[in-house]
Amino acid sequence: MSAALPDFRLEMFFARWEFAARFNLTASDAQTLTVSELLALGTDEQREAFDQLALTYTPTWGGPELREAIAATYDRVTDEHVLAFAGAEEAMFWALQELTGPGDHAVVTVPNYQSMETLVLRTGADVDGLVLAPEDGWALDLDALTTRLRPETTLVAVNFPNNPTGAVADRVTFIALAELCDERGIRLFSDEVYRGLELDPARTLPQAADLSERAVSLNVMSKAYGLPGLRIGWLACRDRALLERLERRKHYTSICNAGPSEHLATIALQNGERIRARNRAIIAANLPVFAEFFARWPEHFEWEPPQGGCVCFPRLLTGEPASRFCRRLVETAGVLTLPADIYTSELAEVPGDRFRIGVGRHDPGAALAAFDEFLAGR
Repeated sequence: MSAALPDFRLEMFFARWEFAARFNLTASDAQTLTVSELLALGTDEQREAFDQLALTYTPTWGGPELREAIAATYDRVTDEHVLAFAGAEEAMFWALQELTGPGDHAVVTVPNYQSMETLVLRTGADVDGLVLAPEDGWALDLDALTTRLRPETTLVAVNFPNNPTGAVADRVTFIALAELCDERGIRLFSDEVYRGLELDPARTLPQAADLSERAVSLNVMSKAYGLPGLRIGWLACRDRALLERLERRKHYTSICNAGPSEHLATIALQNGERIRARNRAIIAANLPVFAEFFARWPEHFEWEPPQGGCVCFPRLLTGEPASRFCRRLVETAGVLTLPADIYTSELAEVPGDRFRIGVGRHDPGAALAAFDEFLAGR
């Protein structure tokens, strides 16, 4: 890392408000389960093993049962192609530093989760942003990407379903992206943490690690599975040598994951479609509630539901800066949303008249009622 890391804007904002606000209307994860609910999905043997689990170290790569369960979520990935981490952030932290550096060129989609951009920039690489534009439905523009590629391009980093927009790339375009990167000898880094929450199954993209031997897929238990407290993430890549280098980097951070978390994550993965179906049903039930709310305030907002995932990026039409609006909303009504300036990019402009909401939690009615009262009294 060639330069000091700046403050992580989202985490600084959440440090102030996430547990202080009455209503978290910007949650980025799907509705969670309790330990008891998750264990109930397992076998008698798994429940007994959890009770008898020794609180000792686990393998740095992740335990064999966990990696087998992760590999089973892919078509062409085996357990030898999986490296577990303490959440997606640790995986991203090391992978992006390994995949690019001084003298290299990279392209990163914008808007994005800050670390995907910031970490690449701080490696000393020259970085371009590939804008997902609202007027184009936040679509991935492969022609625009191609014009940005150079002989020294080593990395293209994308995130679909996208945080914060909820956009999902066109399937044909995404496959063509993987082929283009292979043709140019470029690593495709694909953040896929919301995959599995698409209400339209036809929108579900293939995973990058299945499309290319060089591509790297990032995933985690936090988002589509709604289990952020487990702190289990992973990278999948059929380039074993790359994973071996990353395993040595992991020795300097978490070393290994928590045994209870690995055990519970294995149960969740083995029941993954059941859990994701539950979470999709919550989103499907919530979307009409959000649609009715935004329909009551057409002069205030422009809204479209997420194409995938459980977050989206409504537009504020009043002319008030979203940062000020969101601050007044949480201070006055106790309703937490994320203003667009949290997603400020060094690579390209992010529309400043938007804010992020989450649609994956149970019973948003009380939060939206408080939001209604705030708007009626503004």
